[in-house]
Amino acid sequence: MRTPIVAGNWKMNTTLADASALARAVADGVNGIDGVTTVVCPPSVSLVPVSMALSGSNVFIGAQDVSAEPQGAHTGELSADMLSGLCTYVIIGHSERRSMYGEDDFTTAAKTTTALAAGLRPIVCVGESLDVRESGDANAFVASQVNGSLAGIADISQVAIAYEPVWAIGTGRAASPEIAQEMASTIRSAVVSMYSDKAADGVPVLYGGSVNADNAASHASAADVDGALVGGAALDGNAFPGIVKAFAASA
Repeated sequence: MRTPIVAGNWKMNTTLADASALARAVADGVNGIDGVTTVVCPPSVSLVPVSMALSGSNVFIGAQDVSAEPQGAHTGELSADMLSGLCTYVIIGHSERRSMYGEDDFTTAAKTTTALAAGLRPIVCVGESLDVRESGDANAFVASQVNGSLAGIADISQVAIAYEPVWAIGTGRAASPEIAQEMASTIRSAVVSMYSDKAADGVPVLYGGSVNADNAASHASAADVDGALVGGAALDGNAFPGIVKAFAASA
């Protein structure tokens, strides 16, 4: 049985002090909740203070990105080995990285390979734009992204996949639970084609795209949705634990 993962992507938000306070609020809010893996992904500069704030809690720490390179002359980058001392999870291939910084499936696969080698657990992001959805090609597009983003990876037992429709991120326009379920099923079928039924059955598929405390329960009820990658609501120390509780109730 897959354990739901609810991961909060703080993006480029919070000062050092804000990050510590938010981490403590999340830890307090999810204290005693079983059956869900809770993850917060603060900006890299806040990883140390957040780690200290979460000491002794049941909340894991994730990074928002990782370099595909192991070390060397890569100004501004953070290697997987650097992050592994502080993080358990790492977000890879987020649509903002793809659209703003030219990353693609090849880049995502390279980063995922590097992260796994360092013992990190990647949350690999896939999802279609509004144009692709309206053209009727969303399923084929996302399946292709899964194939490309996992290319060359032999063992996906430590990988989670997040379906984040680009048209729903930060827009307040969440995909319906029916769409989220359909696309999660498409992702799982793509994993079956690449690996096996057993491998696909073990991969958590998260939904990301304007998830909040009000709609979390409806997404949690979908058979193939195993958690959420949360953006804006992750910055709310009350709302985010509410999302965790919704998935715990459906676990």
